[in-house]
Amino acid sequence: MITEKKMTLEFYRNLGKLFYAIAAVDGTVRPIEIHKLKTLVKEQWLDIDPLEDAFGNDAALHIEVVFDWLVMDGEPNASTCFNDFVRYKDKQKDLFTNEVKKLILKTASTIAYAFSAINKSELILLAKLDMELKKIP
Repeated sequence: MITEKKMTLEFYRNLGKLFYAIAAVDGTVRPIEIHKLKTLVKEQWLDIDPLEDAFGNDAALHIEVVFDWLVMDGEPNASTCFNDFVRYKDKQKDLFTNEVKKLILKTASTIAYAFSAINKSELILLAKLDMELKKIP
């Protein structure tokens, strides 16, 4: 378990928005980006805490659920999703331990590098994410 703080489903849903923003910032979410996200959720995020949803599923799977929903919807703006995440982060700073922040950056970077390395729009968004996470003591 990485954190002693009480995670919520909303925490994981906002991570889904953030990771969608990283994948979609260049205008296209590629299958390899989806695959990388799902791999990291299973390998890294499921061990964050024991929280489950009402159906008994690990709450971290809500990262994938929201990400997939946004991909299927095709309408959400990457900037809007990123800003939604930032607003949530600003209200729930206690959930963002150093270990969680590192895992967020690792996941975001993995998604960004998944297809033909990183492009300018992804690099800019990753830098913004890094700055936002550094605002949390």
